[in-house]
Amino acid sequence: MLVIKLGGSAGINYEAFLDDLARVEGPAIFIHGGNAELDEISRRLGIPPRHVTSASGQSSRFTDRETLEAMFMVYCGRVNKTLVEGLQRRGVNAVGLSALDGRIATGRRKSAIRAIEDGKPKMLRGDYAGSIERIDPTLLTLLLGAGYLPVLTPPALSTEGEAINVDGDKLATEVAVALGADQLLVFSNTPGLLADVGDEGSLVTAISLANMAEAEGFAQGRMKKKVLAAQDAVERGVGRVIFADARVGRPIARALEGAGTTIMA
Repeated sequence: MLVIKLGGSAGINYEAFLDDLARVEGPAIFIHGGNAELDEISRRLGIPPRHVTSASGQSSRFTDRETLEAMFMVYCGRVNKTLVEGLQRRGVNAVGLSALDGRIATGRRKSAIRAIEDGKPKMLRGDYAGSIERIDPTLLTLLLGAGYLPVLTPPALSTEGEAINVDGDKLATEVAVALGADQLLVFSNTPGLLADVGDEGSLVTAISLANMAEAEGFAQGRMKKKVLAAQDAVERGVGRVIFADARVGRPIARALEGAGTTIMA
């Protein structure tokens, strides 16, 4: 079982990625984001994106109800259906889903979040974000068994029945663990984990659980979440996690051949 996560940053070569995804043999789950697209559409709608930083230095999107509804439009609509269309054009019988559907991913909505804004600690309310507590793989298993490729995206479902924004890398980790995936491939607009974020030649090619602390020290911005999610996946039984570049030709094949950063036990 292969779980493939494609980030939503700018610069991704979607045509090359879908060409390569269409050549994947065996069961797979495709999970995607849409951050750059959501930022663009939100601005057009007069909802400027708001990003907040936690006390630990991790950045996340503040998702009020307006932003959540824009997320439905972008993640579940425009991005998801464009990817499904591209896969269908390549002969792949893809099915687009959000983690809301079939209660694939459920968890708690955070009633308030602590964040640092303008250098000051604040308690922010009205955020529709949450953490995943349970994966129900029933719908995904049914689709895989019938020969479909599930194309999955946030949001997830809260225990109170509300949609919640969840981290896409964490969603990929939880799905990979629940389905007993051999490999989790995480693609973005970078070659992998860089020792120096300003130098793409400083790629860290391999990380073991024993030296995760060093890897966390290299990680900057959203890469911090990716590293923590990868560590969690390997500790819970996923064979290996690979951070790889989605800007190049044959991105999936290249990752499976050893390109990028590999995290293993």
